[in-house]
Amino acid sequence: MSTRKTPITVREELAGSCKEPADPSHPPGVAQQDAMSRLRALAARLQDEYGPVTAEEQQAALDRIAAIDRWHDEQHAASGAV
Repeated sequence: MSTRKTPITVREELAGSCKEPADPSHPPGVAQQDAMSRLRALAARLQDEYGPVTAEEQQAALDRIAAIDRWHDEQHAASGAV
């Protein structure tokens, strides 16, 4: 799976909470739970500020992800990579 940096704009206090690293002394499962907890908190704050995500917006996001996945699969197949 490839990754890509994508710039987004969020309020300063939200950005700070996104940058806080998980405690490295915790086992990996705890770090994952911590990351998911922080992600849920961020999602809740964004919904409080901008309102809930509508079913149409959610479907549009899922459609876009599917299109990106298809493009990635096509690029991967065209490069001859296995």
